[in-house]
Amino acid sequence: LAQVSKGSSFPQLGKIHRSQVIPTYTASTMSAPETFGLGNPYGDPNWYNGAYHSAYYKETHKAWRKRCRAFVDEHIIPFVSQWEVNKAVPKETYIQCAEAGLLPIVVGAHSGAFDLVPYDAPEDLDYFHELIFVDELARCGSGGVLWGLIEGLQIGLPPVLNFGSEEMKKRVAPDCLMGKKIISLNITEPNAGSDVAAIKTVAKKDGDFYIVDGNKKWITNGIFSDYFTCAVRTGGPGMRGVSMLLLEKGPGITTKRMDCQGVWPSGTTYVEFDSVKVPAKNLIGKENEGFGVIMKNFNHERWGFVVQASRLSRCLIEDSWEFANKRSTFGKKLIEHPVIRWKLAEMTRQVEGIHHWLENLTFQLCKMPKDQAMTTLGGPIALMKAHSSKVFEYCAREARQIFGGNAYTRSGLGEKAERLYRDVGAYAIPGGSEEILLDLAIRQGNKSKL
Repeated sequence: LAQVSKGSSFPQLGKIHRSQVIPTYTASTMSAPETFGLGNPYGDPNWYNGAYHSAYYKETHKAWRKRCRAFVDEHIIPFVSQWEVNKAVPKETYIQCAEAGLLPIVVGAHSGAFDLVPYDAPEDLDYFHELIFVDELARCGSGGVLWGLIEGLQIGLPPVLNFGSEEMKKRVAPDCLMGKKIISLNITEPNAGSDVAAIKTVAKKDGDFYIVDGNKKWITNGIFSDYFTCAVRTGGPGMRGVSMLLLEKGPGITTKRMDCQGVWPSGTTYVEFDSVKVPAKNLIGKENEGFGVIMKNFNHERWGFVVQASRLSRCLIEDSWEFANKRSTFGKKLIEHPVIRWKLAEMTRQVEGIHHWLENLTFQLCKMPKDQAMTTLGGPIALMKAHSSKVFEYCAREARQIFGGNAYTRSGLGEKAERLYRDVGAYAIPGGSEEILLDLAIRQGNKSKL
């Protein structure tokens, strides 16, 4: 504009407007706002574009974002393809992530995690810092790498931090937060998934110990785990007979990798407990009150799934957009075909919507007292989680159609689209299936009016 106007008003505008209302453009008035990242259309949340304003993010978030991206670009993205083949994230990567001061953020802004490790928390720590790290990490385009690196910690350690004894926290948490030990959450069983109160793994009291027998299935990070945060039955049937115990790797615990459709590096595991002797001091919370421990964990777990699904969907948009500008069919670029532009628009409108919803509920997590957030936000977060996996599924399918045969092979231009198409199920089912969460959201909304 500055070049065209040459410092004066547009003559065309002068025909319909008074000169006083026509802006004068010069090089000094048109300096480009600072943009973080590559600047691809809808490739990042809009606050990455310096022209946009946000009520949520401060300078501390911008500094943290830069730190997160530098780590992910150097230590994660170049190795994703190999880790997918290996079906594991190297042990040293956990330690590198911790030493960068990033790993402790995933257990929650109010968890006190940074007080237990020799790393500095970001200034004015809040849930937006956690959102930024998980979002930036998800740029790797692999649900398996995400789950392999952070999911066990994100869902397995909070029960210890929130309900464990001080001795347990000091004994277990630091090594997990520093990437030296791995922890997993063990709730799901072959016949008890979303119906948590139906678990059958039993823990019988024997003096100063519990004897644990049973099995768990689809346990993220199970084969890598040193600690198992485990739901057990210590009382009668139903939710009032459930307790939480911390089990340590040792005699009586066997793990077997499960071959799953997607998220390969996550270490999805079948776990068996055969007369495992567990010290009574490893009880998390109170006996027969474990159901409350589990429920308190769900909001943060599901919120984390939304952060991941939102960015993975955005990865599919970014890759599809880039491919559509390279690939030609019938004598013109894919992007020149109206149907391709329609696909990109449909993907984009849904991803932008879920991210704005995510930011709003993240803001509520920052402002609401913990107990209030647990009850007030349970339904909305459940609804958002179900919506995010549906958006992810939609984007995965549309990306596959844009990439065509390239998205049917596990290498090359469509590698990410092929991989994420397989990863969708890991977001639509764990943490409460879409059907269960949609029903939960409506029941809770109805209950609040009764």
